[in-house]
Amino acid sequence: MKLGKFVTAGILCLAALMWQTSHSSGEPMQAAQKVTLDQYCVTCHNSRATTSATASGVVLDRADLNHVADDPALWERVVRKVRTGVMPPAGLPRPDRATQDALVGFIESRLDRAAIEHPNPGRPAAHRLNRAEYANAIRDLLALEVDASTLLPPDNSSDGFDNIADVLSVSPALLESYLSAAAKISALAVGSPKITASSETYRVRGDMSQTEHIEGLPLGTRGGVSARHTFPLDGEYVIRVKLVETNLGTIRGLQDDNKLEITVGGERVLLAPVGGYDDYMVSGNNATDVVNSLYTRLVARVPVRAGQRQVTAAFLQQASSLGPIRLENFLYDAIVATDHLGLPHVEYMTVSGPFNAVGSGDTPSRQRVFTCRPAKPAEERACASTILSKLARRAYRRPVTDSDTSGLLRFYDDGRRNNGFEAGIEMALRAMLASPKFVFRVERDPAGIAAGQAYTLSDLDLASRLSFFLWSSIPDEELLGLAETGRLRDPKTLTRQIERMLDDPKSQALVTNFAGQWLQIRNVRGATPDKNDFPNFDHTLRMAFARELELFVGSIIRENRSVLDLLTADYTFVNERLALHYGIPNIYGSHFRRVSGIDETRRGLLGKGGILLLTSHADRTSPVVRGKWILDNLVGSPPPPPPPDVPPLPDTPGAKPLTMRARMEQHRANPACAGCHKLMDPLGLALENFDAVGAWRTDDNGEKVDTSGQLADGTKIEGVTGLREALLKRPDALVTTVTEKLMTYALGRGLEPEDMPAVRAIVRQSERENYRFVSLIEGVVKSTPFRMRKTEERP
Repeated sequence: MKLGKFVTAGILCLAALMWQTSHSSGEPMQAAQKVTLDQYCVTCHNSRATTSATASGVVLDRADLNHVADDPALWERVVRKVRTGVMPPAGLPRPDRATQDALVGFIESRLDRAAIEHPNPGRPAAHRLNRAEYANAIRDLLALEVDASTLLPPDNSSDGFDNIADVLSVSPALLESYLSAAAKISALAVGSPKITASSETYRVRGDMSQTEHIEGLPLGTRGGVSARHTFPLDGEYVIRVKLVETNLGTIRGLQDDNKLEITVGGERVLLAPVGGYDDYMVSGNNATDVVNSLYTRLVARVPVRAGQRQVTAAFLQQASSLGPIRLENFLYDAIVATDHLGLPHVEYMTVSGPFNAVGSGDTPSRQRVFTCRPAKPAEERACASTILSKLARRAYRRPVTDSDTSGLLRFYDDGRRNNGFEAGIEMALRAMLASPKFVFRVERDPAGIAAGQAYTLSDLDLASRLSFFLWSSIPDEELLGLAETGRLRDPKTLTRQIERMLDDPKSQALVTNFAGQWLQIRNVRGATPDKNDFPNFDHTLRMAFARELELFVGSIIRENRSVLDLLTADYTFVNERLALHYGIPNIYGSHFRRVSGIDETRRGLLGKGGILLLTSHADRTSPVVRGKWILDNLVGSPPPPPPPDVPPLPDTPGAKPLTMRARMEQHRANPACAGCHKLMDPLGLALENFDAVGAWRTDDNGEKVDTSGQLADGTKIEGVTGLREALLKRPDALVTTVTEKLMTYALGRGLEPEDMPAVRAIVRQSERENYRFVSLIEGVVKSTPFRMRKTEERP
């Protein structure tokens, strides 16, 4: 049973537990015995002597407190409900904090002791590389960056992540995708002369404002598009830019002189005029003529050497002294379908080629592949063996065997037979990238271990787990070397490797893949507020939200700050656009910079615009979604799924609009909805000072925003600061949740009740280090579930 299923709404009656404790023989629970039966019995059947208690499948009438370890699923559920304050429900008798802690501590101690005596680390399934892992592995193996989204279909997710082995299934269509990807990547890596001309189009989102400089594009430009393009061969390439047209078929902004610049690798290859008197007059007479003229004008045919280079197309920024400007610019330069005024915008850029190819060049990928060069035909096979053995060792994440090499050489022989040495290497590389030894991570049980027994992973398997956890990629040379010599398992060596790997830029994967899914940062890019309700919202602000979150979480990890800083940090990262949204003065330019001493309302995750955006609906806030997000990702007490046929919020046409609080109160009047909403709504309503795009507000539909509320454990809160203070009263809840998320991601499987003792051990150890983030990572890596595995059970 997965932990996500443990915490469900309902009434947990612990009367049976307390009755049994006071009447059973064996080791007593002294502190808990002092609690009267009625304090925990919130619903009983007929009388105090009744020993049956149920709550969403929790049955305690036959639970034996003297044998807690016999049913860890049940008792972990009890622990979580009491620990998070969900039970007893607010308004009913509740023992004091010390008594609750004593009860939970007693149960946890029994479960933890059993875990030490009988470790059960689980048995993850064979793990197929997901898209992010596949792309990173190609980058580190071949020094070649690829866009896996164009090569492989999306991955399924489970337990909040897309690296969960159980759902990384394989279908015939997926196998075809891996074979096709292997063929394309191997040809790019070796620079196959058989590569033919093709086109790649890079589009700009329609709601992207292009009136100001965009980070990543050349200084002194505005708007435009930037892409890292792979030029497969030395040759000529055509770069074409298409501008946005109105519904009337005209180009916007032709009344003024503009200049569009195209660069390749930082070098200007085209500077073309757009607009001015001639273009404007032509467009007035025949819009098609000027569109065709610009189509042929905004194109560059240039020789480019093979390799990956940044290609940009943007307009030169016009100095304000050269023309009239608004006293105050619009935050969102909306492209109205029929408006021909304003500024021209780039719609997309297309790169085509190669044409008249003259060679494979000397790319980083060719340098990585061709580590030797045969001087004569007789040396070719030996050289091929050397090349393939080195690549296979990294690709397969272990020392290669003679069988591995001979198998790859057969593919080399087939490719070389008619097309030469490099074609043979290409064919063997294609086979390597399509091999299950590369695409799957398989941990094989050692011989001589009984069925169902736990054993310590080999250093090689440990190296793979560690590298895919911290880098979402294959082990590097140093890590693999330590594993091959059996030194990685040494605790001091392992600690040094964790520190080294976190200092490596590749650890950014923890932000983009782990935090991106845990905190749902990835979802920010797909959030689309209603443009009528939020006309100033655009893609520039959307991307700023995502970037702020990535930089913020990255700083917590990189600087080894306390996990609690996720809620309390008094700094953030903003550019001019985001600072305007937050009301932070004196911030200029598109680049992000760290700003300290921010207002209390913006501190930590609860004040971040990206979180507030993704937990809202298109046209309004959603206390339910916000409350659920907090329960899921910060408290670790997810609510149950909603019942079928949930009625929408009341909305009477023609009536005076109600505040969100008033609408939620009407909704909670439905008994089927009230139970769960009592858990979620107070959390979400505390954030009602933030609108659906995270902007601060003090009124809602003409009424003052009321952010007061009472949490499930009876704690009264007021606004975002009160909510933050309430969450910090139980810091272990946040740290436990982060640890659970980290361990789920690291193991590539959902957590089981047997994993919780390891989670608690990590949290306790981290408390001694002020809950620093790296202490959690190190705790996960050194935990039993991460370092051990169970052999297959046999009937």
